[in-house]
Amino acid sequence: MVDSLNTALRRVPAWLLYIVLPLPAFWFLYLGLTGGLGAEPIKALEQELGEFALQLLIVGLAVTPLRRFAGLNLIRFRRAIGLMAFFYVALHLLTWLVLDVQILSQIWADIVKRPYITIGMAGFVLLVPLALTSNNWSVRRLGPRWRKLHKLTYLAVLLGGVHYLMLAKGLQLEPLLYLGVILGLLALRIEPGKLRRRIGRRSAA
Repeated sequence: MVDSLNTALRRVPAWLLYIVLPLPAFWFLYLGLTGGLGAEPIKALEQELGEFALQLLIVGLAVTPLRRFAGLNLIRFRRAIGLMAFFYVALHLLTWLVLDVQILSQIWADIVKRPYITIGMAGFVLLVPLALTSNNWSVRRLGPRWRKLHKLTYLAVLLGGVHYLMLAKGLQLEPLLYLGVILGLLALRIEPGKLRRRIGRRSAA
């Protein structure tokens, strides 16, 4: 079953994701312009873009565990998923900057005074170098440092989950589920053998 699915996925070009994944952004915008996002369309648009960005970040985070534990190979799509996640994070941020706050001094004040915005902005800043180096030239240029740099993804996704949790009014189930999935996927990436070796080296030191 998994082998046949992997065979079918190999026939899907990765570039197709750059066409398909931006489509929800146009749908959200259409809903906002036609009243489909409720009484506060700008706030709703921010939320839709941010939540879809978080979903894509989670999918990207799940690629390695899916291959390791389920045999499902989505590695060839991971770069496109990551770049599209950054695209939606950037749209989420731009919607907040341009349509919501608009006043430059107020933007800085919100970043400094509101912890959930501070955390969200920190996650965005971490994603910037990852997006800029998501190309073959950077992989060759950076060598082993490329993998180390892209481990910032883990922290960026975690910050995104915390940002969503803090943004929600009151204790809501959905943000908790997102954060739980993120923590679970991060835990699955821990290799017990490597962890034991690291603990052993520290004990020896």
